[in-house]
Amino acid sequence: MSPLLLAALALAPADPPIVHLVFGGDVMLGRGVYATAQRHKDPSWPFRKIGAEFSAADIAFANLESPFAAAPPYTEERMVFRAHPSMIDGLLHAGIDIVSTANNHSRDAGDPGIRLTLEILAKNKIAAVGTALQPAALAQGVILERKGIRFGFLAYTYDQRNGNHPDTDPRIAMLDPALITTQVRELRKRADVVIVSMHAGAEYQSKPNAQQATAARAAIDAGASVVVGHHPHVVQPAERYKNGVIFYSLGNLVFDQDPRPHEGAVADVYFKGETLTDWRLREVRIIHSVPVIQPAKPPAPKRASVPTTPAASGSGK
Repeated sequence: MSPLLLAALALAPADPPIVHLVFGGDVMLGRGVYATAQRHKDPSWPFRKIGAEFSAADIAFANLESPFAAAPPYTEERMVFRAHPSMIDGLLHAGIDIVSTANNHSRDAGDPGIRLTLEILAKNKIAAVGTALQPAALAQGVILERKGIRFGFLAYTYDQRNGNHPDTDPRIAMLDPALITTQVRELRKRADVVIVSMHAGAEYQSKPNAQQATAARAAIDAGASVVVGHHPHVVQPAERYKNGVIFYSLGNLVFDQDPRPHEGAVADVYFKGETLTDWRLREVRIIHSVPVIQPAKPPAPKRASVPTTPAASGSGK
C-alpha cells in the first residue's frame, strides 16, 4: 500500500460510534414489590431477570415511581408509595444509570423523601432528573456522555400532588409545552442528543391523550430525539415524529398491580453518533413483581391516534 494511501486512510474520519439506550417504564419499590423482596431476603429480587439486559446497554433509564423513605410504612395498600432504602440494590443490579423522579408520587414521603431519594441516588451514582434540591437546577437537566456523545435528559410530570398536597413544590418539574420547548432548546446547546421523560396520560387507556401529544411533539419540535412516557400503567403506541420517536407509555417495569398492568414494554434505541438510527419495543411480562423481557418485535412507526381536545390525566396509581 502506497504511503499516500496510508496517509489518506489515517486522515479519514472514523465511523460514528453506535450507542444503545434502553428505557423502562414505571418502577415502584414499595408495597407488594417490597414484600416480595422481603420474602426472598433479597432487595434485588424484582430485577434479577432483567439485570443482564439493562446492564448491557450504554445507558439504562426508568421512571422511579416511589421515593425512598427513612421510616415505614413501606407496604400500605393506599396509593402512597414509599420505598425502603435497601431497595436501591435492585436499581444497581439492573445497571440503571438514570431515573426520572418527577411523577405524581414524588412527594409520597414528604419533603424528607425528596431529599433522601436524591441523596441515595447520588451516593450510588445513579443520576436523577425531574426533581432537584434547588428549583433552578431543574432546567439544567442531566448530561451523560457515552462514546464521546453527550446525551442530555429532562423530565416532567403532569401532577405532583397525588390528591394529598394543596400546594405545588417548585423542586418538581411540571409538564408545560412552553417550558419544555425552552428547556430542550437550551439543553441542546450543551448536549448532542436530548431525551425527554414525560409522566402523563390517562391510567389504563391504550391511546395517548392530547396533553401527551402536545407536550411530546413540542419536545421533538424543539430538538429532542426521544420522548419516553409513563404513568398510564399500560403500553401505548410509539410514534415516529419528524426526526424523533415518541413512546407515549411503556407501562410498568417493576410493579405489583393486577391484572393488565402486569404487562409493559422496554424500548431499545440506537444512535449512530448523534443520529437516531433504529428503535424497537420488547414486551415485558411481570410475574409476582418480577419482570421478564420477551423477544423483540419489529417497530411499527405509525402515527398515534390522539384526541384533538385535551383530556384529563389519571390520578390514582
